[in-house]
Amino acid sequence: MRHALPLLAAASLLAAPAHATPPLQRSVAQAYPQLETLFQKLVKEREGTTIEGRESFKAKDKFLPGKVATGLADLLLHLPKDDPRLPGMLRDYADLADLTVGMDNETWGIYYYIGALHRLKQAGLLERAVRPATLDKLRKQLDWRSFVRVPSYELVSLPTNYYGVAFSIARLRMLMGWEDTAGSEVLLDKMMKHYAAYSGEYGFSDETDGQGRFDRYSILLAAEICERFIETGLEVTPELKALLRRSAEVALNSATADGTGFTMGRSLGPYGETAMLEILSTAAYLGVLSPEEKEYAYAYSARIAERYMRFWYNPAMRSVDMWNGGRRTDTYRGKHRILGENFSLLHQLIATNEMWNKAGMKDVVPRKDLAAWLERTRPAFSLTRFARGEHDRALAIWRDKGHVFSLSVINGGQSQHANSPYYPLPFAHNIVAGVADSGHAHPQLMPKFTLADGSELMATAWMKDIQAAPRGRGQVLSYRQDALTLLGKNLPVKDARIRVETEYSLQPGAITRTDRYTPSAPLEVSKLTLEFGSFSSGATIEGGKVRFKEGAVQAFEVDGLAACTAQPAAGSELYRAPYGQMNTVVSCSSGPFSMREPLVVSWTIRYQ
Repeated sequence: MRHALPLLAAASLLAAPAHATPPLQRSVAQAYPQLETLFQKLVKEREGTTIEGRESFKAKDKFLPGKVATGLADLLLHLPKDDPRLPGMLRDYADLADLTVGMDNETWGIYYYIGALHRLKQAGLLERAVRPATLDKLRKQLDWRSFVRVPSYELVSLPTNYYGVAFSIARLRMLMGWEDTAGSEVLLDKMMKHYAAYSGEYGFSDETDGQGRFDRYSILLAAEICERFIETGLEVTPELKALLRRSAEVALNSATADGTGFTMGRSLGPYGETAMLEILSTAAYLGVLSPEEKEYAYAYSARIAERYMRFWYNPAMRSVDMWNGGRRTDTYRGKHRILGENFSLLHQLIATNEMWNKAGMKDVVPRKDLAAWLERTRPAFSLTRFARGEHDRALAIWRDKGHVFSLSVINGGQSQHANSPYYPLPFAHNIVAGVADSGHAHPQLMPKFTLADGSELMATAWMKDIQAAPRGRGQVLSYRQDALTLLGKNLPVKDARIRVETEYSLQPGAITRTDRYTPSAPLEVSKLTLEFGSFSSGATIEGGKVRFKEGAVQAFEVDGLAACTAQPAAGSELYRAPYGQMNTVVSCSSGPFSMREPLVVSWTIRYQ
C-alpha cells in the first residue's frame, strides 16, 4: 500500500527539477562539443596529453586506446558527410591511431576499439580513418584470445562478465571479416551457461564464482548482453528478453525523479546512473516495457542525461568530475583514468540516446509527472532475490517520502567484503552512502567487535534465511548469520565465535536495524564500535540520541552501546560518497567487557 507524500519541503529531495527537463536528445547533444574539445587536445598534445595534472597515456589505463578510438569515432560519425571539417578530422584520427597502436590495450579497450572500427566501416569511413599498416596491426592486436585460454575457453584471471566482452570481440571480428563464426559461437555458449550457473533461478549474475557479490552490474548485465546481440546483428532470444524484463523491473523500482541511480556497490558516481540508461533504453527498444512504462522510463532517462551535464560535468575542468567537491571513487575509477572516463561515459550517453531514438522517442518532451507516477505505480517495498541455498542474497527496495532505499544483502567477496559499499545497509541518496575502497577501519553503520586477542569481526557476509513481512504501515526484513566475518583478509573468513540475528524495520520516516549477537562461548571483547557518516549537519547529542538541524536525516538513535559523540566530518576523505562530502560523524562505543549472554545493538535513522 502506498503512503501519501508528506507536505514537507525536505520531501522534495528526489522530486522533479523545478525547471522543465529537456528532451534526452538535447542533453546528449552537449556530448559532442565535449568530444571535440578532447579531440583537439589529443591532436595538440598527443602522447603528452594532460588533464588535471594527470598525464593520460602514462596512467597505465589499459583500456584507454580503445576508449579514445570509440569516443572520437562517435564524433566523426555525428558529423554530416559534407562537413568541411571531416577530411581533416579523419586524418587526425588516423594520426592518433598510429600513435596509440603500440600502447597497451586490453579486454574492454579491445572491445571499444573494434566496435569503433566496425562502425566506421559501416559508415564507409574506415579506409580514411585508419591507415592500412595500422589496421593490419590492429587486426592482430584486437583479439579475444589475449584474455581467453584456448581450447578450454577459460577466462584468464577475470570476473565472469568478461565472457560477454570476449563474445562481443569475436562477433565483431567476424563482422570485420577477420575470422569465422566458430569463436563467437563457443563464447556465446560459454557466456550463457556461465550466466545460468551463477544466476540460478533469479536471473542476476554473481560477479564471482558463487561468493555472492551482486551489485549494479549484476542488474545491468542482461541489458549489456542484449546490446551486444543488437550491435552485432543477432536476434535477441525470448530468454534474454525475460532476463532483461527482470532487470528493468529493478531499475524502475529503484528509479528517482531527480535522475540519481543505483546506490549500492562499487564504481558508482555517474555509472550508477548510466547503468539505468542502458537497462531502460534497451528494454524500450526490445519492447519489454509497457507503453506507459516506456514513457516514464524515457522521462527518467532524460533526467539522468540532464544530471550528467549539470552535476557530473565540470565546465571549469572541461571534464567529467568524480573526484572533487567531496566526491570519491574507488581506485578503479581513479583520477589517473580521467581521459578514458570522459570517453566511456559520453559514449554511453550517445549509445543509449541512439537506442531511445530507435525506440521512437527522438526529441520527445519528457513527461513532467514522473515523481507522481513513481509514487503511484511502484511498490513501496519490493524484494528481489539473487540467490538461495547455503547463503541467501537479495535486494530490498523501500520507497518512502520521495527517497529510495536499496538494502543489498550480499557478500562483497574477494577484495570487496570489507568495503562499505557492500555492507547490508539501506543506501539512499543523501541519507546513507558507502565510501569507495573504505576498508573496515571506520565501517559505516556496522557494529564492529574488537576482541581481546586483536581480532576484528563484523556481520557482513554469511546471510541465511532472508525473510520479509508486513508490519504496521511498513515492512520487516530479517536474516541470520551463523558466523561473523574475520576482517583483515582479502577473502571473507568465517568466525563462529559470535552469531547474529538481524532485523530491519522499514517504517514511514524511520529505519531501524536491530542485531542480536550471541557468543558461542564466553568471550572477552576489547571494544564494540559503531559509526555513522551522515550528510546532515548541526548535530546535538543526548545519550545515544543525535538530532540534526539540517539535512534529510533528522535524528540518529543508538541502543546497546555505552556512549556516543558527534563531530563535523571537516572534509575528511574517510567520509566522502561518490556524489559528495558527508558532514557529520557519529561515533559510539562500549568496552572492554565480557560477552556471556546475547547482546542487542540497534540504531534508528529518522528522516524527512
